[in-house]
Amino acid sequence: MSSVSNDVAQRTVSLADEEAVKQVLATTMVSLWQAVNTLTRLRPSRRDRYRVAIFGSARAQPGTPVYEEVKRAAAAFTAMGCDIVTGGGPGLMQAANEGAASAGLEGRSFGIRVELPFEQDVNPFVEHAFEHGTFFTRLQHFVIASDAFVVVPGGIGTVLETLMIWQLLQVRHVDNVPLILVGNMWKGLVEWTAESMLDPRMPLASPQDIHIPQCLETADEAIAVVRGLHEQWLRGREPAPTS
Repeated sequence: MSSVSNDVAQRTVSLADEEAVKQVLATTMVSLWQAVNTLTRLRPSRRDRYRVAIFGSARAQPGTPVYEEVKRAAAAFTAMGCDIVTGGGPGLMQAANEGAASAGLEGRSFGIRVELPFEQDVNPFVEHAFEHGTFFTRLQHFVIASDAFVVVPGGIGTVLETLMIWQLLQVRHVDNVPLILVGNMWKGLVEWTAESMLDPRMPLASPQDIHIPQCLETADEAIAVVRGLHEQWLRGREPAPTS
């Protein structure tokens, strides 16, 4: 047998060899994770429009006050020149996509979905839909695609998304991206973190970590804050004056 054939034989693993198969799978998975980690370092050098991600409940019904307020806020964001990015599902995600669509501008409404056994299809107001098999890849897509995060009332999934973005900002894997919490429910969460994690007997976080999210009460406040952020973003895109 030639040296080439010997080399091929050494690289070949029989499916009957369970331990060797496990080793090949483990090695391959680590290599894939390394490739994914490397690719996630890439960021767009220039985006055409400011993108606002909106996290919120899948259970809120059209016509309810919170649904209509989220729709109004998303419409205002879109009218000022922003894209809207949501989880693409029903409830307040749909409200945000509907608000974006109501502005009458094409290509402004995005949905980043994850496969779930009990949720409906992409809501009808999403213009650009993306499907993910895991929450991990979906969150990474949100991070790459968004310039600001606006969190409206939601359940466990919304809390999970909020805390993951909060943690990424804390450890500076995401930097200079606003995390805006809208609604009375979020003030209690932030107060709980301050009371529980800043206990001088055993501090579990730094004071600056608690101030990462900005808590607002109303849609009008959120519209005003995003307008200021968008104007700042636009100024940063202006070419430097020539001498």
